[in-house]
Amino acid sequence: MSLKRRAARSEISGDATRAKRVLRFPVVALGAEHLDLICIHPDPRFATGKIRVQVKSRLATDCDRGFPVKARTFAAFDYLIVVFLNVGYFFRKHNKGMVREGACDAEFYTFPVSFIRKHHDATTTWEKVYTRGLDIARFKNEDGFEQIARDLRIPYPCRPAR
Repeated sequence: MSLKRRAARSEISGDATRAKRVLRFPVVALGAEHLDLICIHPDPRFATGKIRVQVKSRLATDCDRGFPVKARTFAAFDYLIVVFLNVGYFFRKHNKGMVREGACDAEFYTFPVSFIRKHHDATTTWEKVYTRGLDIARFKNEDGFEQIARDLRIPYPCRPAR
């Protein structure tokens, strides 16, 4: 059966959960205890420890710029990287199937656990951190990743002197 036919059949039968699965990326969790990355110094002669990183992502360009993180997981990571994938509009700016209209480059924000603790909203069951309206430019893209490199005492790469 063709993909178009399956999608049409799904819509006709009213299988809403099946249609929603198309918008989700698969996630594999094998007991990583709320941890996605472990960063270490690339030179084995330097024992600078390890940095534990959790990664969260938001799909929609017009999301609320917030992400869920439970307070009980704060001790499990040193940094939390949020990726706003910005694949298009899904909510209020959504224009009848024109999801790609709002597509733009992905944004990466590397927040230390101290920032997460400070801006964590535990008043709801979602326990979210909202970044809209906050000055977070210093955590964006390369500037954010550089925090981890500094903590691991990794110098910025440069050509050796001749």
